Order: sequence, then structure tokens, then C-alpha cells
Amino acid sequence: METLDWLVVASYFTLLGLLAWWVIRQSRDTADDYFLAGRGLGWWIVGASIFASNIGSEHLVGLAGSGATDGVIFAHYELHAWCLLVLGWVLVPFYMRSMVYTMPEFLERRFSASSRWVLAVISLVAYVLTKIAVGIFAGGIVFRTLLPDLQFSIGQTVIDSFWIGSVVVILLTGAYTVLGGFRAVAYTEAVQTVVLIAGSALATWYGLQALGGWEVLRATCGSEMFNLWQPLMPEGVAATWEPIQEPTRAAWYFDNGVYPWVGMLFCAPIIGLWYWCTDQYIVQRVLGAAGEREARRGSIFAAFLKLLPVFIFIIPGMIAFALAKQGQTAGLEPLLGADGGVARDQAQAAFPLLVKSVLPAGVRGVVVAGLLSALMSSLAGVFNACSTVFTIDLYGKLRPGASQSQIVSVGRIATAVMVLLGLAWVPVIASAEGLYGYLQSVQAYLAPPIFVVFFGGVFFKRVNASGCLAALLVGFALGLWKLAVDTPVSLGFAGYESGYTAGSLNYIVNKMYFQYFSLAIFLVSTAVLFFASYATAPPDEAQLAGLTYGSLSESDKQASRASWTTFDLIASGIILSLIAAAYVYFSG
Repeated sequence: METLDWLVVASYFTLLGLLAWWVIRQSRDTADDYFLAGRGLGWWIVGASIFASNIGSEHLVGLAGSGATDGVIFAHYELHAWCLLVLGWVLVPFYMRSMVYTMPEFLERRFSASSRWVLAVISLVAYVLTKIAVGIFAGGIVFRTLLPDLQFSIGQTVIDSFWIGSVVVILLTGAYTVLGGFRAVAYTEAVQTVVLIAGSALATWYGLQALGGWEVLRATCGSEMFNLWQPLMPEGVAATWEPIQEPTRAAWYFDNGVYPWVGMLFCAPIIGLWYWCTDQYIVQRVLGAAGEREARRGSIFAAFLKLLPVFIFIIPGMIAFALAKQGQTAGLEPLLGADGGVARDQAQAAFPLLVKSVLPAGVRGVVVAGLLSALMSSLAGVFNACSTVFTIDLYGKLRPGASQSQIVSVGRIATAVMVLLGLAWVPVIASAEGLYGYLQSVQAYLAPPIFVVFFGGVFFKRVNASGCLAALLVGFALGLWKLAVDTPVSLGFAGYESGYTAGSLNYIVNKMYFQYFSLAIFLVSTAVLFFASYATAPPDEAQLAGLTYGSLSESDKQASRASWTTFDLIASGIILSLIAAAYVYFSG
């Protein structure tokens, strides 16, 4: 970082600070304004805010790292832009019609108060295990790479740039999030979207120029790194049903070091539809829209933006690895292992190393500003989502007579507690093989039951509160079981250095590939939902009004039809065509 770079970064933070201050002065100390920006956001702000909150630490750091190690395989998750179309066309009418603050509140409207409590707890646990902790960890990775010499000592303890960076990211994002609420988050995320796209695109451009162009990248990385569809088993390893893992023979359902196409085809969409269509962290932006048309167009705009990460996050990671293999760019040596392949334990630093080694002064400052934008926007979004869920769904139910100012104050306190819990989880994430892989695996264990009850509730009138609650509890228990089994091995606790006894139940669960386990949770949750629903009384027709496709009135249908035009259909069709083209191109 040279003087010009620091000036660029300082200018960016000055602009962001002025915008945040202006937004804070416009805010009103009410729950509607603090949590949903007064339900007045336009489609551009909605779409940009969705993109910025999604494109955070796990993308700029983790996704680039996965590009360096495994090529484009995680592009499957980025090409789930079609899930945003499902949000806009399928679920937005129900969400906007219900006028809810949170996803747990919507579940209460459709099912029962008990399901609202359960989903609120599940959501908060998921935010701590994934979004908050991963954001903090990735912020530390960036600072450790860009400012390796920054440190100070407290007694015998040396505080390095990793932890300094983590705390700095928390303080900066926490400041305007706590003061301005969701309005400040949404407007700053709109600016951050422009900066992070521009910065990441510059990193891709300068990286390709240094490497020699796109064809050189393909030749250096090889066709396999450009293949979205990987085989069920590694080359030379025979598949078996036996719970074993040997060099030449292994259980097909174990984690064998590949991302098999079956998991990507059947499991990844479950995670995608849960995240984009039912997660408070994303859907809150839609709930803050001025109306159904603004919410739908915001979702479509976000889907367009969602196609970019393949080229501005995954590809830079691959470029960094290719430059390291060439051996002509100083500073990228840590990415290579002793065997000439990628050093997986260093791959998470691929993006900041590329920025540090390839970009010229000034441009580097723009990219770093974009990098920090992503880190801050994702954390700001999850801080506000945690605040909303805890305050509206838990505290609000316990203290229905609380004043508006009390509700906002409790939300701020809840955010601070979530941050502390996230910090406690950082060591767990640090021991995982790949930041982005960790995030996807944890989400894969928590997503299926939520996906099942939301989509089951909207499409099937007969699904009732008993089925919803049973599916949530059973599915969540299975996910927590998997995490409880995996964590001691991941952390290397005493007695778990070599894992579990071969052939035991915990051994099989620990070794099972995360996407297959997620698919199992989905199937079990679905069976429980319908079995428990049909074993008990059907739901009250009055409660279903406007909340399922089978209970829509003519006025509901006409209002939704009036909210979209041919333009919306054409834009959605273009997005689907671009996704199909990407799947064809990235086939090896």
C-alpha cells in the first residue's frame, strides 16, 4: 500500500461516512424505520443491497481461494442467480401481502407461534456459525496479507494484524449499523456495490494482463479447473458401499476430495433456494421495498449482478494460482506447495496477494476499497438481520408492550452479543479446509428444514403447524448432530486427532460428504412435514387466506399481475439464458 492507495481508501471512507451521516439524520427512531427503512426502498437500492450483503468476506476471500484450489466448481452457487427469480416471481407476492418484518413472523402467520420461535433460534444460530464468524475471519485474512507487520503486544501476548483487522472491521461496520439501522445499511450497500464491482473487475483485468490473457489462463490451469461437473469419485479410486476410505477404494458417500456432480445438481439448489428466498439476511431487503413491483425488480436486478462473481472473484483466484505457477510475479510464491501444486493452507490469501503483487498504485487502493466494502457490507447486513430477528421475534413476543425506543435499544445489545459469539467461533473456521467450503457445509446442514417448511407451506394447503414444527425440530437436530460430530475432529481435540473408530456411526457421519448429508436432511424433513401434517387436523382456512397458492383471492391475483410488465419477463429470460450459456462454457 503506497501513499496514493491510502488516499483512495481514505476518500472512499470519507464518502461512505458522509452518506451514512446523511442517512442517519433522515432516520426516525421507530421499529418500521430502523428495521425496514420505512418500507420505501426503490428497486435499484433493493437489488444493490441484496448483492452487496451477499458478496462479502466469504466471496472475496473464500471464493477466490476456492478458485485457486479447485477452479470454477463453486461457480454452481454463483449461477444460482435463478433463485433470485424464484424469490421475485414466486415468494415476493406472499411476503409483500403479509406485511411482515421477518421470516419467522411469516412462518407464524402461515403456521403457528411455536414455529416462529424455532426458526428465530435457528436463524440466529446460523448467523453466528456462518455469516458473522466468517466475516470476521475473512477481515482478519485481508489485513494479515496487506499489512503483515502490523502488531502490538499485551504482556506476553502478541496481537497481530489478523485480530487487529477483525476488530477494526467490527467497529467500522457496527458504528453506522447501530446508529442508522437498516436504512443506513441499504444505502451504504448501494455505494459499496459500485466500488466492489469496479475494484474486483480491475483485479481481474490487471491479473489477466500480467498473465498474458484468457487463453494462457486456460492453458496454465488446465481444463479440469474450468469444469463445473466433477466425477463421483477421484481418478483411480473405486466406489463402494462399505464405510471405508482407502487410497484405491472408498465409500462413494464419503468426502473423497472432489465435488461430485450429483451433490451440486441435487443439493446445491436446496441451499440456494433457502438462502435467496427464505433467509432474513437477504429477504429483509425485499421487505423494505416500496411495493411488489419494486421488490420484484430489485430481485431481478440482483440476479443480473449475481452473475458477476464467477468472473470477478473465482477467476482472480485462478489467475493468482496461474501467475504463481509461471513464477514471474514476485509475492505469489506462498500459493505454491512443494509439489508445484496449490498450497491449500495459503489459498485463502489468493485475492489479497493478487492485489498486493499485480496492481499499480492508485488502482490497488480502489480494489482494497472494494475489498473492505464487501467485508463491511456483509457484516452490516447480518448485524441488522440479527437485530431484527432477535428484537421482533423473541424480545417483541416476550415484551409486547415495549416502546419503540426500547425495541431499538434491545436490538443493538443483541448485535453486540452476536459479534462476541462470532469471535468465539473464529478458531473453528480457521481449522476448516477452505473458508467458502466451510460456509457452504454449515449452511447445508441448517438450510433443508427451513426450505422444506417455507415452500411446502406456500404450495400445499394441507401442510399444517404440527408438520412444520416437527420438520424444523427434526431437521435442525440432524444438522446440529453433524456439526457436533465434525467439530472435535476439525479442532483436533485430545482423542480425536485421528477421528473416530473406523466403521462406527460417528465415523460414517463425520466422513459423509456434506452435500449428501444435506440431501438426507432434506428428504427426512420433507417426510416428517407431510407425515405429521396428514396425521393431524388440517389448518384453518381463515388462517391460510393469501398465504398459499390455493387460498389466493381474485383481488390478490389481480394485484400481483398488475405489478409486472413484459420488461420484467424479458429481463428474467435474459438472465436464464446467460446462466445456461455459462453452464455450457464451463464444461471442461
